[in-house]
Amino acid sequence: MHPARGVRLLRQFRTSAGATAWVGVAALLCVMAMAGADVPADVLDWQPARFTTEPWRAFTAVAVHYSREHLVANLLAVALTALFGVVAHLPAHMALAWFAAWPLTQVGLVLRPELAHYGGLSGVVHAGVAVVITWLLLTGTRAQRLVTLAVLTGFCGKLVSEAPWGPALRHPEGWTIATVPLAHTSGAIAGAACALLAWATWRSRASRGERG
Repeated sequence: MHPARGVRLLRQFRTSAGATAWVGVAALLCVMAMAGADVPADVLDWQPARFTTEPWRAFTAVAVHYSREHLVANLLAVALTALFGVVAHLPAHMALAWFAAWPLTQVGLVLRPELAHYGGLSGVVHAGVAVVITWLLLTGTRAQRLVTLAVLTGFCGKLVSEAPWGPALRHPEGWTIATVPLAHTSGAIAGAACALLAWATWRSRASRGERG
């Protein structure tokens, strides 16, 4: 086989594996959200007071939704995030970064102990978007980075406009439930941090492989 063809096949395999892993995380989130529809919220939701005794709630909080509208909106958001990652050709280690950011998103809510309960996918969705943005800024072409910077500007503007430092709950017009701005910011920070760590680890291993 010609070396150039081998390199192309390897890249295609990595891209396919990354897309599969990324969509796999998205699918798991959606399955958990739908499976939790018939479970009482307080069994699965995030509760800061139980963080040390029931840390698994950092994972199960995504299964809790307080209305049908809430669930449908979050499922759609996960689907769009999955598409964003596939189009960006994320490698598998970025899917792992999104998975790692999942519980960390909820852990960030310990900063607001007055928020006794929290459930939903929105924070983890913001984590996924942050992973994609970070990857494209680190590895994209010049054109991709310019477009991504524009996306990042809008993303950060949204987070700031929600005033996560303000009241723990926000009541957007037209919504039947309250939103938690800090969850969005916590998710974005967790996603970016995990993506940076995954990228640095991958670069380190690749560098050692080249030297070896």
